Amino acid sequence: MHKEKLMVLANPKPAEAASAIEKAFAQRKTLIVAGNCRVRYTGRASSTLKPGERILIVKEDGSLLVHRPVGYEPVNWQPSGSIFHVHAKADAVEVHAVRQKPRESVIVTFNEVFMVSALSLADSGEFALYASEEDMHRAILLQPSLLEEGFTPISYEKKVEPGFVDVYGVDKNGRLVVVEVKRKTAGKEAVLQLAKYIDAIRSKANRELRGVLAAPAVGKDARRLLATLGLEFKALDPKKCAEVLKKTEGTKLEDFFRQ
Repeated sequence: MHKEKLMVLANPKPAEAASAIEKAFAQRKTLIVAGNCRVRYTGRASSTLKPGERILIVKEDGSLLVHRPVGYEPVNWQPSGSIFHVHAKADAVEVHAVRQKPRESVIVTFNEVFMVSALSLADSGEFALYASEEDMHRAILLQPSLLEEGFTPISYEKKVEPGFVDVYGVDKNGRLVVVEVKRKTAGKEAVLQLAKYIDAIRSKANRELRGVLAAPAVGKDARRLLATLGLEFKALDPKKCAEVLKKTEGTKLEDFFRQ
């Protein structure tokens, strides 16, 4: 069944606004209400916000934010998991957000509603604060010492039977090095993937082979598994990778491999 992506009401009457808001809550949509409102909070403390023109945002996970026309921080908010109710009065619309533990409530009362909008939003994109995994691969190629001194990359995204090796190279002692890169704390899955690459390459390699997991951190279970399998961990900071990319902006990887 097709889910309506967007609904917008301009200058609705209280009953109309309340009906649209209630429907948005029932369908777990992202809700935006703009209008003149006052806010009352009760819980671990208490506060009141006198009437003013503001934006109310209720997200699909049950989090609530009230924003003034300026500034990026909400003036009132509730975390995800809140329970919502809406009430229409003769000249106002009340939105109640209640949190069970700890017991807290926010009541937003609109005496004038300019707009109600309900949206169905899909967002599965990963947020990369400093660098994506692909950026981290590139940073190692451009500055191999990020991994370790004396490391010389040979190729990247090397095709082997289980998949693609992120970075493939040689260390200062002439040993082949297979590098698996993760931009978050590495778990056992990453270790097992690296082990598969090592097994696939070992049968064809004519010299000593090392497997290196490069990530900002590694979990305890993953660290134990690395030791058991004879693999290594190298700390790799996404922020440092981003700095390398910024300094070498415009450099092509083809230029690096021609050096």
